[in-house]
Amino acid sequence: MNSTLALRCSGRPVGRYTYRPALGARLAPRPYLHPLSTLGGLPVTEEMPDDHVHHLGVGLAVPDVAGHNFWGGSTYVRDQGPTELDNHGVQLHQGWRQRDPDGSGFVEELSWRAGADAADRTGELLREHRTVAATALDDTAWALDLTFSLTNTSGGDLSIGSPATNGRAGAGYGGFFWRAPRQAAAPTAFTEAGEGEDAVHGRAADWLGLAGDGWTLVFAGATADTRRDPWFVRTAEYPGVGSALAWSDRLPVPAGETVVRRVVTVVADGRLDRDASAAYVRKAVGA
Repeated sequence: MNSTLALRCSGRPVGRYTYRPALGARLAPRPYLHPLSTLGGLPVTEEMPDDHVHHLGVGLAVPDVAGHNFWGGSTYVRDQGPTELDNHGVQLHQGWRQRDPDGSGFVEELSWRAGADAADRTGELLREHRTVAATALDDTAWALDLTFSLTNTSGGDLSIGSPATNGRAGAGYGGFFWRAPRQAAAPTAFTEAGEGEDAVHGRAADWLGLAGDGWTLVFAGATADTRRDPWFVRTAEYPGVGSALAWSDRLPVPAGETVVRRVVTVVADGRLDRDASAAYVRKAVGA
């Protein structure tokens, strides 16, 4: 049975966090946020869609941590392509450091382990400190603030990779990922510098907007390191946005070292233009 808690913003329900999901090993079991909605009640996440059953709302998913799959599904193998491997990891909820009494957020400790057996206490690769907070911006928009710190506890050096670093060009996904709901028309992706999937995919930008039917999501890197990570963007095949940790090169994580990223996402009713998106980002990130 799933273990969940409600996420609220200024007393209003905006989502649910599943912190102990009942998932098969092939889905790389991990905590995730779904459903999430606008203040007006429109859904802005998707869970286990038919096109990619391992897409789980909003969370952290990494295809390659020292060869272990924390994304789910097949693994991209160089010179071989997508391959079914018994290499899936699991992100295990270890406990709460803090839970806000009004339901607006929490601080969580997680263990990233090789092998999806929750009873196996060995094989920890990373220890994660995760902070999630929901903040109202005005009557039609709120912000989801997600920070993660990944510390290498494996006892040796390791690195984070992606299908791109393993030979699949343009597929540098892995890290923060948001699967949006499929609608009749594909959403529009845009930044200050460009519009459309081809113009924004694989490029770094301070923020990136995804506008669907009745809603807009604006993703913003809230630290210098996060802003340097390129955006992984899909609109035609399916609607999804990620902040890529290993776009073209593997990200080394020496023993005992920590990788920190922070993404703040504006969740708004209606279709925002560039000026409105930028203004919300300034309000949400405080820049």
